[in-house]
Amino acid sequence: MIEIGDPSGGRLAALEFGPAERPLDALLLHANGFNARTYRSLLAPLADWHVLAYDHRGHGRTTLPAEPAGRTDWQDVTDDLIALLDRLDAPPLVLIGHSMGGTASLLAAAERPERVRRLVLLDPVIQPPERRGEGHAGLAEGALKRRSDFPSREAALAAYRGRGAFRTWPEAPLADYVADGFRDGPDGVTLACTGAWEASSYLAQGHDPWGALARLSCPADILRAESGSTCALAESRGSVEVETVPGTTHFLPFEAPERVRAAIRRAVAVP
Repeated sequence: MIEIGDPSGGRLAALEFGPAERPLDALLLHANGFNARTYRSLLAPLADWHVLAYDHRGHGRTTLPAEPAGRTDWQDVTDDLIALLDRLDAPPLVLIGHSMGGTASLLAAAERPERVRRLVLLDPVIQPPERRGEGHAGLAEGALKRRSDFPSREAALAAYRGRGAFRTWPEAPLADYVADGFRDGPDGVTLACTGAWEASSYLAQGHDPWGALARLSCPADILRAESGSTCALAESRGSVEVETVPGTTHFLPFEAPERVRAAIRRAVAVP
């Protein structure tokens, strides 16, 4: 675990994978409600590449301010990524983003083309243009109702295993999600990403991924879920290649890790 300071006084927590002596190759940005450690079993086999995965504000071990009131878009998440790109002593990077992390990667790449050389987007949230600003009320309601406290991480893991949104997850990413997805308290553990913060991300849909796609100057590989995809872009266009991965849901990084790793290897290996 490494930590990167922020002018707000909070800290951006991150995990490092691969040879630290090698220049940084890529950043991974996780989905809403998750954390960087959730993707450990996806990234660990990429032993030849130097990858950094960090917790968004309001998630995992990051301590940046996370005030849900008044959020209208994902510019705060995008600005965190841009600030990190500007501060890292690294060549142009590959951005790997899942869901919200994919959208933030796309938005940041459009704003900082000199910092990003390629995108690997895993079922990014790209709504039809006519639905810009339309929040996901059902998902937000579910987040607000989600149980936030458990007597232990073991109890949380037992409650999640094979159920609900986690029914297709292998054991390793589920255990890693629980490991950094909760914070210790006097009576057990509490979700690090509060229901209110998770819900605010589902509702804050005023950003413009289609505008970012139009301005994008680097190649992008999009892997879409076959079932329930959040990516309305279903066909390749220009330098953006789109593939629908058979047998997957929105949680395709955990359901088809070999296919995702192949996309990452391809992106990082291209000069």
